[in-house]
Amino acid sequence: MTTYTNPDKTGRYGTFGGRFVPELLMPALIELEKAYEDAVADPAFKEELNKYLAEYVGRETPLFHAKNLSEQLGGPDIYLKREDLNHTGAHKINNALGQALLTLRMGKKKVVAETGAGQHGVATATACALLGLECVIFMGDEDIRRQKLNVFRMELLGAKVHGVSSGSATLKDAVNEAMRYWVSNVEDTHYILGTAAGPHPFPYIVRELQAVIGTEAKKQIIEQTGKLPDAVVACLGGGSNAIGMFYPFIDDSSVKIYGVEAGGHGIETNEHAATLVAGETGILHGTLTRLLQDDDGQIREAVSISAGLDYPGIGPEHSHLQEIGRVQYDSITDEEALEAFQLLSQTEGIIPALESSHAVAFTLKLAKKMKKGETIVVCLSGRGDKDVEQVKARLEGK
Repeated sequence: MTTYTNPDKTGRYGTFGGRFVPELLMPALIELEKAYEDAVADPAFKEELNKYLAEYVGRETPLFHAKNLSEQLGGPDIYLKREDLNHTGAHKINNALGQALLTLRMGKKKVVAETGAGQHGVATATACALLGLECVIFMGDEDIRRQKLNVFRMELLGAKVHGVSSGSATLKDAVNEAMRYWVSNVEDTHYILGTAAGPHPFPYIVRELQAVIGTEAKKQIIEQTGKLPDAVVACLGGGSNAIGMFYPFIDDSSVKIYGVEAGGHGIETNEHAATLVAGETGILHGTLTRLLQDDDGQIREAVSISAGLDYPGIGPEHSHLQEIGRVQYDSITDEEALEAFQLLSQTEGIIPALESSHAVAFTLKLAKKMKKGETIVVCLSGRGDKDVEQVKARLEGK
């Protein structure tokens, strides 16, 4: 029986969340909230979304018992929730497709989105191509440099990709530009926010659309082992794959839940993206949450080898789950993620995204504290094809 009921009617998760936006955007957010409420109450929407998820995305994704890795570690059995096997190669398509269908229900013909690693941009461009929507993507120049292949994929799918040179030229700055574009084009454009952040109702909608990950994983681990897992692990930048994995387990008190942030060069260096481990409370992109800021209250640059985790804020529900102690958040450095990237490739024949490599690296540490017979379910949020060139250069010292 579910007892966890967040958010409240104002979009708050405890003290976090809410809606801190220019007056001009309020009608669009209220319209979106109403459209989603109508959609989930309409069996035809659920039927259409589920049909696309099954026949186009490829759900349900497998839950894979990583026997080689488990045996090498000598502790608990490790299971991988294979979101990397989704169409477009990551969990992002679950949310992009759902929100693209909402765009049509609202009678809008254009979509704007931001992207960091390019996974959300590719997923959004894919959904727009499928449903005949015009698509505009904002992406930081630094991320364009790191993820050239995904830029080409977005353009191949018909999207217009705009580089962003302001600030650190990464995900935060791409979100800023996408929001500015939305304010100017709100009449005919929907903003498909890619993570469980931003003003209400975005964190709620993204969680609901991504909860399919945890719902499937919960059913599958019980089918395979006859019981709930002892631990669940996911990486997080904004936090969409993590909240999707965590939400169906929140009321299961026997399951320990761990979120893994990007520790970059190390928490002690201040060059990281660990907003929950080392951040403060403030407002970013329309929501009250934990974020990185300096002594003057300015947003501090996030640093990570992973473009998808390179964000100085976090979804407000994660801030709440940390505050109430339901989820434990930790961090993994770039070097630890790189080691996990190679280890999973060599032990299981699976090349994980650099984002997911953070979750795998944490699991390696966690497994040493657990016993044989116990189980860990790890969300493998995306595949590492996009990161191979970057990792090769890093390992070769370029």
